[in-house]
Amino acid sequence: MDWLETLVVVVHVVIAVALVGLVLIQQGKGADAGAAFGGGASQTVFGSQGSGSFLTRMTTFLAIVFFVTSFSLAVFAKQRAEVAGEAGIPIFQEVPADAVENAAGEQSGETESGGDSSVPELE
Repeated sequence: MDWLETLVVVVHVVIAVALVGLVLIQQGKGADAGAAFGGGASQTVFGSQGSGSFLTRMTTFLAIVFFVTSFSLAVFAKQRAEVAGEAGIPIFQEVPADAVENAAGEQSGETESGGDSSVPELE
């Protein structure tokens, strides 16, 4: 199972880097005005229509894969946490504040009145 998790992490990182690169390659919405003044749209790699359609589809595909890998990494983390809980790692249980105050009051009352304490005294 560890090799599958490692593979998903590697794919996740590669997709993240590819997404950043694709977003940086794409032209913004304001680039159309600049292309009208001699932008040379016919000299682009993707033809005179531009690269918008291809890059948009590729970015969408990579984003979907990124979300799938993110979800699968969350499932792996949940499974790992469940296994750690079953391994005997103590789980912290929150105690209400009024129970702590009541216990502190009972202990101080017993020691002041000289009552028997459940804690043995040192000699």
